[in-house]
Formats: sequence, C-alpha cells, structure tokens
Amino acid sequence: MSVPPDIKRIGVLTSGGDCPGLNAVIRGVVRKAEWQHGWQTFGIHDGFKGLLDDSMEELTVEGCRGILPRGGTIIGTSRHTPFMHEGGMDMVHETMERRKLDALVVIGGEGSLSCAHEMHLSGIRLVGVPKTIDNDVGLTERTFGFDTAVQVATDAIDRLHTTAESHNRVMVVEVMGRDVGHIATWAGMAGGATLTLVPEEPFDIAEVCDALSRRHARGKFASIVVVAEGARPAEGTIEVPEPPVDQYGHRRLGGIGNVIAAEIEARTGFETRVTVLGHVQRGGTPTSFDRALSSWFGVEAADALAEGDFGSMVAFQCGSMVRVALADAIAQIKYTSPELRAAARSFFA
Repeated sequence: MSVPPDIKRIGVLTSGGDCPGLNAVIRGVVRKAEWQHGWQTFGIHDGFKGLLDDSMEELTVEGCRGILPRGGTIIGTSRHTPFMHEGGMDMVHETMERRKLDALVVIGGEGSLSCAHEMHLSGIRLVGVPKTIDNDVGLTERTFGFDTAVQVATDAIDRLHTTAESHNRVMVVEVMGRDVGHIATWAGMAGGATLTLVPEEPFDIAEVCDALSRRHARGKFASIVVVAEGARPAEGTIEVPEPPVDQYGHRRLGGIGNVIAAEIEARTGFETRVTVLGHVQRGGTPTSFDRALSSWFGVEAADALAEGDFGSMVAFQCGSMVRVALADAIAQIKYTSPELRAAARSFFA
C-alpha cells in the first residue's frame, strides 16, 4: 500500500513504567520514518503529559545515534493520561494541530494502550507498541524488556545460591509480576529455584514450609524461593494487608517476600533472608534479544502508520511481526500458561 500523502510529521511517546529497550524502539521508528518514508519525527516528552503541555523535540537519525544499548527513555515517561484532566482530549487535539502531527506511535503497557485506544476512537491516528516488563499484554508472545528482567533476576538467583549454601539459609527473592508470574517462572527455572510462587496460583504457606522441610531433611541445606510481587496466599492461610493505591489507581506492591520469609523462619526454624530486586530489573542495558525485538517493533510501527493501519498494535507471534487491533490486545491479560507452570513444578522440592 502506498504511503498516505497526508503523513509528513509523526510523534512518538513512551508511557508508563520504563523498561530496557524503549530507546531501541524510538530509534527504529526514527530510522524507518526518516530514511524510508521521508517523515519528521517528534519525541513527545514524559508520555501523554507532553501532549497536554505541548512539550516535544525533533528526533533525527543523527541525534539518535548511540541510544540502542541505553536503558530508560531519552524522551521521558509518566503515567499521566489525557483522561485524568478536564478537557484533556481537547488539549491533545490542539497540540496535534498546532504541531502539525499527522499520527502517533504510542509505546506502553496495558493501561497506556487502553488510553491509546480511547484516543484513536476520538479521531487520533496512531499505532501502539506493547511495552511491559511483566510480559502480560495480550496477543503478543513477547514484550521487550522482559528478557532483560529475567536475565537480571537469574543473575541475582545465581549469586544468592552461593551465600545460601555458605550459611545454610533459605533465600527469598521477590521479583516483579503484578498480576502474572512470567518473570518469576522463567527466572526460577533458569536459576534453579527450589520453589516459585506466582499470582496465578494462590500459595499455601504450610505447603511451602513442608516442601522446604522435606528438601532439607534430604541433606539439601540451602533453598531459593522466588516470589512474584503480586503472589497471593490462599484464603484462610495467612493475612496480608491490602496494598495502598497510588494516584493512578495502581496497587503499590512489594513486601510479600518479607511476609513469606518471616513465616518460613517461624514455622521451620531455617534462617531466612529476603532480596527484593525491584527497579533493578527495569534499569540498565537491554539484552541483545530485547535490542533486536525493540528495533523490529519500531520499524513495524512506522510501517503500520505508512500503510494507514491506525488503531492497531504491532505484535510478535510465531517469530514474525503482525498487527492486531488495539481493542483486542487490551481485552485480555496474558497469564502464564498451565503448561509452563507444570514444567516449572517438575524442578520444585
């Protein structure tokens, strides 16, 4: 399909939490837009907030040199959306018209893409790129940043094995995973964890402690328990306070690892320590896989705009890039599969 004649200037924004690979996506968009389509690209500052504040800068191939391996995002990000402000969408349309932006590339997770879908329904021409550490956006097998997060968590588990063995300890490692356990499951298998606890399957702390006791009775004197931050105890087992909610309506998770560690030590007598990886998983250089995947996402997003495939999201499926409707992608969360969890259980104590 030929390039629509009315596309000359596009905007690109990163929204929500940062993750490794954002700059590689931006670079892919800019290169494809400038070199092949002859467009100007503008980086919108701090996510959707830049559209409200009319804050952006021109991005060029020359100006984006060197950002491929860089973590974070050179244009900033935030969790603001136009729908949090009275008249927000009017402000977006005004900024788009004033800056003569013909279309947008929105890089974000489920919440940001939901916002993008609503913006598209209001007349904004855009394409979405799935971005989430948790790898939980529907209809794409992988989101960039996930591979890097798994590698960071695996490296940490590898290091904790030696200290656990030196002190005859149980080590609890808390990793990211708000509603899904992709990071915990893959890192747990890769790092040789004793047990992995994920949000998809509420855990019974008594069963966890029994498994650890059986393992140590066999002469295994150290154990690693990987827990996703969103893991939940089975009803009627242990009480966990409801997490506070931030200004964007998101639960502030973190701390379940400390609850689990305290219960393990009290019930088994095994000395137990906690490591919470937190934002370490978001920062730093993306893996080679994430760099390549992100670059491909960026190129495909620019091509989707060129072909007028507005309201779509680029997705990675069966080793290829495809496009799916934003409405379909945000309609579901991608949980860990029962087959993956069963495979992981094969290695549990």
